[in-house]
Amino acid sequence: MDFFNTFRGRLLIILSLLLIATLGVQYYLNLRTQNENERLRELQEQTIFAGIALGVTGITSSEYMEDLIDQPGQTSLTEEDRERIRDIIVINDKWQIIDSLNPDLVPTTAEDGTDVYKNLSEVTDLPPLMEASRLGPDLEKFPNRNASPANTDDEAHVVPIPTSKGRYYVMVILKNDRAANAWRAAQPLVYTLGIVLASMLITLLLVWRFTRPISNLSIAAREVAAGNLDFRVPGAERSDEIGQLAKNFNEMTAALEKNRELEDQLRQAEKSAVIGRLGSAIAHEIRNPLNYINLTLDHLKNRYTPADGKTVEYSKLIVQIKNEVARINQQISDFLNYSRPAKANLQSIDARKTVEESLRLVEAQAAENDIKIGLVEREAVPKILGDPEFLRSVFNNLFINAVQSMGSEGGNLNIKISPDAGFVSFEISDTGNGIPKENLTKIFEPYFSTKETGTGLGLAIVQKIVDIHNGTIDVESTVGEGTKFTVRLPAA
Repeated sequence: MDFFNTFRGRLLIILSLLLIATLGVQYYLNLRTQNENERLRELQEQTIFAGIALGVTGITSSEYMEDLIDQPGQTSLTEEDRERIRDIIVINDKWQIIDSLNPDLVPTTAEDGTDVYKNLSEVTDLPPLMEASRLGPDLEKFPNRNASPANTDDEAHVVPIPTSKGRYYVMVILKNDRAANAWRAAQPLVYTLGIVLASMLITLLLVWRFTRPISNLSIAAREVAAGNLDFRVPGAERSDEIGQLAKNFNEMTAALEKNRELEDQLRQAEKSAVIGRLGSAIAHEIRNPLNYINLTLDHLKNRYTPADGKTVEYSKLIVQIKNEVARINQQISDFLNYSRPAKANLQSIDARKTVEESLRLVEAQAAENDIKIGLVEREAVPKILGDPEFLRSVFNNLFINAVQSMGSEGGNLNIKISPDAGFVSFEISDTGNGIPKENLTKIFEPYFSTKETGTGLGLAIVQKIVDIHNGTIDVESTVGEGTKFTVRLPAA
């Protein structure tokens, strides 16, 4: 039974059934044609016999056959026989026509009362004589012995009738429909052609059905060769060899895709390890001078004042230098946070409180730039399981980016917190410049930044922290309209 579940077994069964059906239909059509021919032959024989009987009756009767037809009980001709018979001619032993259904051939009466007969040789429009060899030497007396069948559709049948006056002949002329005969002759060819065409159509359908999976495999091979490992071959649910091949191909592409992901992760890990070693090496060398510069600035600000009385300008310059030092220090912190292995201290924390603590960082700049902040929390929002410091870094980066994208032109920063099937969803949307479509897939990559002074580590750190918390982050953006980040974190 396993053989019949295979591709070859199914194809063999279908072709066998197709062959049996073709032979069966051809046999039925041949049998039907044969029965039809036998029925027509029987009808023709019955008509000939009926015509001969009428001719014999005309020989023995004093009346003409035309008159005998209309007399009930005098003839065996049916209406169908009369439609098939063109003429019945009775010929005496002197080869004269003594009776006929054709009024032009019926004997006439002369002025002296004698009968005037037409000779058979005078009739030139007789159809070909059928089975003429049975007539023997008398065949030479029939003018239609050599008539061409192509000149007429009719045919003549002659039967000798021995009488007391000598041998008489009865000629029955039958009508033939050449078109009907041609159609009967062509019918088997038409049926055979129909069967062949139907078989070809079914064969084409079978070929298409059985070659389509192979075509799909060819397309899949080209896709995989082009680097598209997401492509899957349809038809893996089949139980034959094609289905097994499609299943194995899909498993192969899935394994290749997994290997590529592992290779990407390995390259990322190697990159992080290199960055971590580099960061650890230079962080100490950079931060010590920065701390010294920062302390020196505090000392200068507290101990010395300008001699010309420009204290305000002097203090402003000191603050600007301290801000730049703080920015450099923050970039170093981001660099180290991304490169070092992170271990989260997970605990149950309030979602709204975490967001509000990060909003305080941007409230002053938002107010200065006329940016309106809206915070909406849905009902029944559970606590989240997370590290407060890590999550503060996530929301700090997202809020700072949102405020910077709107700049000094103002806008709206909206945060919506809602439960989401075992998670808590944070939707952070702004009305800033938006992110070009070609950059959406790159914004979470380390060191990718569209800012002139950016390090490109902010969103990479966000992605890393969200992954540590087994959450997800998605982004939607339209240039000129704004951006929306959706962060989903597990509920506690």
